[in-house]
Amino acid sequence: MSDKIGLFTGSFDPMTNGHLDLIERASKLFDKLYVGIFYNPHKMGFLPIESRKKTVEKAVGHLKNVEVMASHDELVVDVARKLGVQVLVRGLRNATDLQYEASFDYYNHQLASELETIYLHSRLEHIHISSSAVRELLKFGQDISGYVPNTVLEELEDEEKD
Repeated sequence: MSDKIGLFTGSFDPMTNGHLDLIERASKLFDKLYVGIFYNPHKMGFLPIESRKKTVEKAVGHLKNVEVMASHDELVVDVARKLGVQVLVRGLRNATDLQYEASFDYYNHQLASELETIYLHSRLEHIHISSSAVRELLKFGQDISGYVPNTVLEELEDEEKD
């Protein structure tokens, strides 16, 4: 029997406690879970991709079946096929997220019908946390420690020093 392999994707710009909770929960469902940091090289992100990858790797270091990877200029379904993934994992906070994700699921299924998508609902304490809200708080110098893993705070301090 082959391993159950999942792929949870996002920009993680920056990673939030909600992301971490979803990854921890998804890791229990699979023999191997890839966390894919996908980005558009034509858009300027808040944190450089190397910083995002480092913060996610540190935050999930306690999960032995989780591997973090980064990709650009590739579709999620193509990466999933290369990695032997059977299931795409997505997080939902609300109905708006469901509507947004459903459009991607439609195209993913058209391109790779062998892939299944599962949705994990955010825990109540995380449903209002988003990377864009965290970036907004940072822009105005507010404390984000309640919304992100410590690895993000450490990386932001390192970024300020450079």
